[in-house]
Amino acid sequence: MDEAIKVNNLVMQFGRFRAVDGISFSVNNGEIFGLLGPNGAGKTTTIKMLITLLKPTSGNAHVAGFDIVLNSNEVRKNIGIVFQDPSLDDELTGRENLDFHAILYNIEKSQRIKKISQILKLIELEDKADDLVKNYSGGMKRRLEIGRGLIHEPKVLFLDEPTIGLDAQTRRHIWDYIKKLNSMHKITIILTTHYIEEADYLADRVAFVDHGKIVALDTPRALKDKLGGDIISMQVQTGLDSLEKGLKQQKWIKAASTHNGRIDITVDEGEHQIPRLILLAEKHNATIRSIELHKPSLEDVFLHYTGKNIRDEEGEGWKGRIRAMHAKRNR
Repeated sequence: MDEAIKVNNLVMQFGRFRAVDGISFSVNNGEIFGLLGPNGAGKTTTIKMLITLLKPTSGNAHVAGFDIVLNSNEVRKNIGIVFQDPSLDDELTGRENLDFHAILYNIEKSQRIKKISQILKLIELEDKADDLVKNYSGGMKRRLEIGRGLIHEPKVLFLDEPTIGLDAQTRRHIWDYIKKLNSMHKITIILTTHYIEEADYLADRVAFVDHGKIVALDTPRALKDKLGGDIISMQVQTGLDSLEKGLKQQKWIKAASTHNGRIDITVDEGEHQIPRLILLAEKHNATIRSIELHKPSLEDVFLHYTGKNIRDEEGEGWKGRIRAMHAKRNR
């Protein structure tokens, strides 16, 4: 079997609200696959269905060759999970956390001792194994949680926002660790994140999720290449509407999108087009506060497909949307 995960038209509905709206994708064995999108896009709900915590409203999926509804126990035996919210026992040591988790999987004592030793070495916590977890740093706790998810040698590891709340330096260390884990053990990893740079660095392929749907799926490089050319970003202080109309009439502009007073323009040979844009702004009485040139990024790709930045809805999960729907209905 070449596919570790196969998802077909999966739907999760809460009342009248569809958190996941008919998504389909597959993940190859040994692949790092990223689900990228803002909070509330449907990433975590998708993961919860795949790990059998939620039963789909409709559609089907197979994980490690097993149906997530018909063979839920077999699915659980073959997956490891690192949740977004911390789930370690701070009053236990690192070793004790691993041991307790291994007991839950009915791993016999001699095997537990061996596996725990291997995991502690892998996550580079051998010297901290007998320290209480409450004394661990954020990065150490995250590594321990990832190690705990590997104790029973799963075929697929799910990482839900694996570096959320960590500083930039610790986040990068966790990224390198995940890369190493995937390379050494050929384990399939599916991660959800709203960090653009995380998906770009880690994932072999990325699916952009927005409002419960997959709006684009490919390798990070291919997604960026689809935009083509260079991106010129202009922050416009006045005259935005007039300038927008003027841009649409220019055949040398491949694409243009506006967001929060900023216009992102896709062109060829961007460094030669900046003077033309300045002249065009003057013609339409538009005042430019700043202008910058860069190659397309995954953020630009997401903006292209959805019309907004990936963090626009951060903090507005599906629970918040349901509450908003009820409030509107009760007015």
